[in-house]
Amino acid sequence: MISRSTFVAEVLGTGFLLAVIVGSGWAVQQLGAAPASQLFVHAVIVGAGLAVAIIVFIPFSGAQFNPAVTLALLIRRQLDAAAAAQIVGAQFVGGFFGLILANFTFASELMSMSSIDRSGAGRIAGEVFATFGLVLVILVLIDTHRESAIPAAVGLWVTTIIVATVSTGFANPVVTVARTFTDSYTGIEPGSVAPFIIAQLFGSLLAVGAARVLTHD
Repeated sequence: MISRSTFVAEVLGTGFLLAVIVGSGWAVQQLGAAPASQLFVHAVIVGAGLAVAIIVFIPFSGAQFNPAVTLALLIRRQLDAAAAAQIVGAQFVGGFFGLILANFTFASELMSMSSIDRSGAGRIAGEVFATFGLVLVILVLIDTHRESAIPAAVGLWVTTIIVATVSTGFANPVVTVARTFTDSYTGIEPGSVAPFIIAQLFGSLLAVGAARVLTHD
């Protein structure tokens, strides 16, 4: 069993993340800025918000907020299966609360199915790359005892992949599933979800292997 503080930290942190992702998407969409400006502003806001959430919650749960990260820790035996399952459950609970909050505050339906098609080989490859980089950053910083750098490094990486990948760097199965239920431009239609999640989990597995090669000579 995980502690109550771990569960609450994962609920709140993942909720904050989804509220920032979807909320910033609504905000830039309603401002009517050019698409390039929308993407850049959205990326900066999400990266900054994630960095703050990690700083706040990392003492309680490690600030995972992402089943791809939790999977990596499970494979490395830094979590057992029961704890990992509870943490992922907390992430989904928080993610959907954050999504609903963002939709509500921007006067949208609480949950509405997205119609944004994100299919295609390029987007799938982008998700492998984005998630591989995200998990690798975290694992290498843990293995080299630089955990204090995780908030800034993860926030900056997420900012980067939102702009630098054609998939806009979801890199998180909870984020992917939750974003099927928003009409904002951050949404994803349900048919694109499974390939994204498979790509993300594959990227996480690759990162576990790469971190081992780099830090376990």
